[in-house]
Amino acid sequence: MKVRFTSGKLRVRLDDLEVAALQGEERLTEHLTWPGGGWTLTLDPTTNGVAGEGGTLTVGLRELLPHLLEEDREGVTLPGPPRVDVEKEYGPQHV
Repeated sequence: MKVRFTSGKLRVRLDDLEVAALQGEERLTEHLTWPGGGWTLTLDPTTNGVAGEGGTLTVGLRELLPHLLEEDREGVTLPGPPRVDVEKEYGPQHV
């Protein structure tokens, strides 16, 4: 999972194995820690909406997952705040 954030927005790029894990109802989590703190992002295929507390953000994809799984669709957007774009990024080795 690749994560990029800018003011008010978060962009998450997933490979095919991560998308398959979400389809199997597995949560995907990415951590960044430093002395005295950290940040955690979780993509949850069993809940809806964007919720955060402290350094933890959970993005619920239950309603949007069928759209993300569509072959012709590149990604989905949750309005937030923050706005979250979840996109598929399949390299040549994954097609």
